Amino acid sequence: MSKVSLTKISEILGMSKSTVSKALNNYADVSPGTRKKVQDLANELNYKPNIFAQNLRSQESKIIGLLMPEIVHYFFSTIISGVAETAEKYGYSVIVAQTKDDYKNEIKQLELLLDKNVDGILLSLADDTIHFNHVKDVINQGVPFVLFDRTSKLIDCNKVVIDDVKAAQMATQHLIDIGCKKIAIIRNQLKSQGTIDRHKGFKKALLENGMVYDKSIDFEGRDFSFSAGKIAGNKICESHKDVDGIFALTDLMAIGALEALKEHNVAVPDQVSVIGFSNWFLTQITTPHLSTVDQPGFEIGKAAFNLLYQEIQNKKNNVKEASKTIVIPTTVISRDSTK
Repeated sequence: MSKVSLTKISEILGMSKSTVSKALNNYADVSPGTRKKVQDLANELNYKPNIFAQNLRSQESKIIGLLMPEIVHYFFSTIISGVAETAEKYGYSVIVAQTKDDYKNEIKQLELLLDKNVDGILLSLADDTIHFNHVKDVINQGVPFVLFDRTSKLIDCNKVVIDDVKAAQMATQHLIDIGCKKIAIIRNQLKSQGTIDRHKGFKKALLENGMVYDKSIDFEGRDFSFSAGKIAGNKICESHKDVDGIFALTDLMAIGALEALKEHNVAVPDQVSVIGFSNWFLTQITTPHLSTVDQPGFEIGKAAFNLLYQEIQNKKNNVKEASKTIVIPTTVISRDSTK
């Protein structure tokens, strides 16, 4: 069955295509009777508008790009859900791409999204991205652009973040409040703003409670992985047996540390309390269940799209606004891995 067109409806009703189009779009200069005739016939014939043609006329693709370090990742998957569900309500499709946490691939994927003529881009920076000309070039081209989660203070654009300093401080304070006296931190390299800020929050909590920051129990991994957490956990068990608290910058790192403690027969939380960061689903099925900081990915994704949509509308209407940063609240979730 061939697709019904505006031309077909106009021929049947003996009206011009422009009148039919206006009637379908509820223009005020078309009489109610004419609008009803056109809309009733369109429904009867199951008419579907040509979205491609509409978008071509409006110079919009109705597609946005969503670029993130990983796709198969619980936190980022919740962001995808938040973006996609919100975008759908406004008639937008989402192209999702990943950088694999690689700076060069980030540049490549941004170029590919621009080639698709997307109406705007959402980006979470790769962990090793420390130069930002590729991002600034996109913004300078006038492409609506929002950074989320992993951002940089050196880029002037709209952003959606959590307060990483405050969140890390809260996590460390939780360990202090339950009586931990010697707290280790497991983290990635101090490159990304998020890692830097969480490290600051950890040290700030120690300082405000009169505790000494000990560089020897500040463990730096090559990434945010289970393996990095387990390596640090093994070092704690072998060389720092006075540690009674561990703050890991990701849940995977924390779970790796839990595995190391288990293999060394260290009781959690009786001997060592452990808290992670993000609130992955896995934290509810570890043994013991992992205390963590809830990083609400769905809400981040929803806020990021809404901010991008506003930027798209501002571009259409030639409206200029100063860049803004939306901060999504976080909470500490206390489970069995802390006393």
